[in-house]
Amino acid sequence: QGRLARQIASVESTLETRKKGEEPMAEQMFDGFDHTAHRREVAERWGEQAAADSDRWWQGLDEALKGDGKAQTAALGAAWTDAATRAIAPDGAEAQELAARHVAWLRGIPGTPAADPDGDVAGYVRGLGELYVADPRFAANYGGQAGAEFVRDALAAYADAHL
Repeated sequence: QGRLARQIASVESTLETRKKGEEPMAEQMFDGFDHTAHRREVAERWGEQAAADSDRWWQGLDEALKGDGKAQTAALGAAWTDAATRAIAPDGAEAQELAARHVAWLRGIPGTPAADPDGDVAGYVRGLGELYVADPRFAANYGGQAGAEFVRDALAAYADAHL
C-alpha cells in the first residue's frame, strides 16, 4: 500500500507539474516504480523471452514515454478502484469500458500474449484477473481483495463478450 501511495502521489505530482508548464524531475516522476522488481517472476510465469522483450521495450522508451506509461497505469488502477468502491456491475457499460482500456493497455506491452497477434488474449486476460485476486500485491493495485474480484469479474465478462 505504501508503494502504491507513492506511485499515486508521483503521478499526481507529475501531472500538476506539467499543468504548470514545468518539466518534472525524474526522481519525482518515478518514485515508487521499479520495472525490474518482478522480472524473475515474469520469466518464471511467461518465459525468459517475455521478460527480455518487456525489459527491452521499457528500456527503449524515453523518459517522457515512461512517465506517460506510468501515469496511464496509475490512472487505470485508480479508475478500477473507484468503480469497485461504487459497486457498479462488472458487466455494465462503465466496467466494460474500463476492461477495454485494460486490454488495450495489455496489448501495448511487448512480450505478453495480449501483444502477440497469435496469443491467447482471452485466456491471458482471464488468468490475470485470477492472479489479481490470488496475489495481494496485485490486489493492492485495485483497492484490495474486493477491488481485485471486481476487476477479475469485469475482465472475464469482457473476455466472454469481445475476445
